[in-house]
Amino acid sequence: MTETARTEAIQTETPGTETVRPPLRRSRTDLWLGGVSSGLARHTGIDVLLWRVGFVALTLAGGSGVAVYLVLWLLMPAAPAGPADRTNLLDEWVERLRARFTRPNADIAR
Repeated sequence: MTETARTEAIQTETPGTETVRPPLRRSRTDLWLGGVSSGLARHTGIDVLLWRVGFVALTLAGGSGVAVYLVLWLLMPAAPAGPADRTNLLDEWVERLRARFTRPNADIAR
């Protein structure tokens, strides 16, 4: 794309018409382990393969990829369940753990 075409494309966009990103949620349909990469891909628009390669690269570079993935798996809510969705035993365990940590503050104060 040339510089003039890029400038014209920027000028033709009107304010307030930016696209709305889907909420950051773990995918229940496209998952290998927990659906974190698919959820990040849907939210950011970056291909899911790049997210998966990124987590593997972080893991090989020092092990932080596993920790980041597990934290995101715990913190990201799952997408609403549909008829074609699948879940695994680990996902059910993470949902129970997430529910325990995200209780309303009134329950914790007791």
